[in-house]
Amino acid sequence: MEIHSSHFGNNFDWGVSSSACQTEGAATTDGKGLSIWDTFCMKPGNIFNNQNGNTACNFYDRYIYDLILMNFLGIRNFRFSISWPRIIPDGIGAKNEKGIDFYNRLIDFCLEMDIKPWITLYHWDLPQALESKGGWTNREILNWFTDYVETCIQHFGDRVNNWMVLNEPLVFTGAGYFLGIHAPGRKGMNNFLAAAHHAVLCQSLGGRIIKSINSRFKVGTTFSASLIEPVEHTKSHVEAATRVDAIINRMFIEPLMGLGYPVHDFKLLQQMEKFIEPGDESIMPFAMDFIGTQNYTREIVKYSPVFPHLHARLIKASQRNVPATTMNWEIYPESIYHILKKVAAYEGVSNIIVTENGAAFNDVLINNQVQDYQRIQYMQDYIAQVLRAKNEGVPVNGYFYWTFTDNFEWAEGYSKRFGLVYTDFSSQRRIVKSSGYWFQQFLDLQKSAVYFPKKAS
Repeated sequence: MEIHSSHFGNNFDWGVSSSACQTEGAATTDGKGLSIWDTFCMKPGNIFNNQNGNTACNFYDRYIYDLILMNFLGIRNFRFSISWPRIIPDGIGAKNEKGIDFYNRLIDFCLEMDIKPWITLYHWDLPQALESKGGWTNREILNWFTDYVETCIQHFGDRVNNWMVLNEPLVFTGAGYFLGIHAPGRKGMNNFLAAAHHAVLCQSLGGRIIKSINSRFKVGTTFSASLIEPVEHTKSHVEAATRVDAIINRMFIEPLMGLGYPVHDFKLLQQMEKFIEPGDESIMPFAMDFIGTQNYTREIVKYSPVFPHLHARLIKASQRNVPATTMNWEIYPESIYHILKKVAAYEGVSNIIVTENGAAFNDVLINNQVQDYQRIQYMQDYIAQVLRAKNEGVPVNGYFYWTFTDNFEWAEGYSKRFGLVYTDFSSQRRIVKSSGYWFQQFLDLQKSAVYFPKKAS
C-alpha cells in the first residue's frame, strides 16, 4: 500500500526542522555575540576543510524567501531554534534588541505564511562568554539558562505555543565535553558528567519555567535515539550493547521520567554522584507534554576491552557492508519503529513527536535539478515505520524531516546534504529537490495516493 499523509489522520503534525547555528549565518551581525561554534570553527582542523557557519544559508537575511518556499511546498510546521548569543550576546545581562526583533519578524512571517512555529530553546550554540566561565560544566548554567528561557517566553510567548527545551543533550555534552569533536572541544569524563547532569537539570527546569508562565503552552524536549543491537547474542556482546544503550538512549530520558540515571546498566554513572546536590533528584523529573524523538539509524555493538569505560565499540556501517548514507549511518527503517515503541513504553508518555529524521546523500545538481530518489525512498520507508508504530497504539502525533535546506552540518561543514531543498552556498540559490516535491505531494494527498519512482531511471 502506498503511504500518504491522510493515513495518519487530520491532527498529525508534519513539518521540517532546522537550527539557528546551522542556517542563520550573520555570525556577528546586529550585535550578535560569539557562540562556542563560532570560536570552535576558528581553530584549523576542527571542521571539514576549515569551513565555518559565518554565512551558512544566510537565513538571517533570506528567511522571507525560505518561508515562502516552505509555504509553496505545503509545509505547515517549522521547528527552528533561537540563538542564545543573538538575543543575549554575553549569555547573561544586557539583551540585544536587534536580535529579538529578528525572531519577532521571523515568527510573524511564519504565521503570515500559515506556518506554525515550534521553537527549540537550546540547539548547541552556547554563548562563548558563558563557556569562558565553564559553560555546561558550571552549575551556574542553571541560573543563566533560567534567565535565557524567561527572556524567550517574555518576547515570543504571545505567538508561539510549542516549545522544546534542549536538542539532543547526549550529543552536545558527549561530543562537546567528552570527545572534543564538537564545540567547545573539551574532553574528559568529569567534564562530560558535570555537563550532562546540568543538562538534565536544565531540561526539567526549562519545562517548569515555561509552564509557570503559561500552563497552556505545549512543552517538550528532544532526544537522539539509535536502535542498539549486539553483533551476536552472546553474554559479552549483549552486555556491551546494554551499556551503550544506557548511555545513548536512556541517560537523559530516564531522569526526566523519574527513574534516575541508568546506573545499574552502566556502572560508571555512579561517578555522577559528585555533581548531584541535595534536592537535585526532585528537580530532575518533569511531565513534558510531548517527547521529541530523533532517530536516523541503527548501531551494532560488540564487546571490546580496548575501549575504556564502555568496553564496547560500534561497528560502522561501512564495515558491515549495509546500505548507508554519506554520514556512514546505516539505512534501517525499522529502527524508528523500535525506538518509538521503546519511548512509548515509559509510564506517563502520552505524546511523541518525531522531531528529526532524515538522510544525507551525494546530491548532484544537474540542469537545475536534484533527483534524489534515495532520499524519497528513505522517507517513504521510515514514514511507513512511523505509521506502523502509530497503528499499534504508539502515541506518535508528528513527524519533522531534518532538514529543509542543506546547511552547515557541524564538524562535517558543508560536505553533507540533508535538505529537501538544495543550497548553492556560493550564490545562496535554492533548488527544490525531487524529495521536496515528493513531500509536497505527500502532504497534499488527502484522498488518493500518487505513485513515485522507487529508483532513478
